[in-house]
Amino acid sequence: MATSAPDSAPVYPQAPTGLRRPAIIAGGITLVVAVVSMLVGHPLFAVFFLLGVAAILVNALLVKRAVDTVTAELNPRKTALALNSAMRLGAITVLALLAAFLVQPDGLGAMFGLAIGQVVLVLNTVIPVMKGLRSQP
Repeated sequence: MATSAPDSAPVYPQAPTGLRRPAIIAGGITLVVAVVSMLVGHPLFAVFFLLGVAAILVNALLVKRAVDTVTAELNPRKTALALNSAMRLGAITVLALLAAFLVQPDGLGAMFGLAIGQVVLVLNTVIPVMKGLRSQP
């Protein structure tokens, strides 16, 4: 691990960018949701939940590819990245809201899937970075 000199900028640990661990964790949560939703008589809730989680994971993959594309340019501009992300998130949100309103109450599973998937992705990134920062002198 690299340490910084007292008068220099801090060295931040590498944030994990892989999607294997979040996909496994989200898959386990989806299995639990599927069992519970079938026990209470709403199996479609689990299907919509799975679609929400899958949308978040696909979105994360597309964000990673978009960042790689933008940073490979000679003069990277954030405008294209921001517009791309806004359009993608807008489409995902509209689809989830449509599912929630058109297939009540099971369509709410899409919204819950989006939320839980995002929490898993954020925690997968934040926890290792926080551990790395705490281990620095």
